[in-house]
Amino acid sequence: MMFLLSLILFLGGMALFAVAFMVTSFQGVVFAGGIIAICLAMALPMFATRKSPR
Repeated sequence: MMFLLSLILFLGGMALFAVAFMVTSFQGVVFAGGIIAICLAMALPMFATRKSPR
């Protein structure tokens, strides 16, 4: 489940990178959204699989 969510976020972030250069306004917001989506795609599995400290 986490893999699919990460994959969707990663591919969606890459799509936002591509769309950012085609939109006529809010290019920075769309590009930043792509960066945030890719960061979440990398961070979510790390936080989901971390072991609790003893």
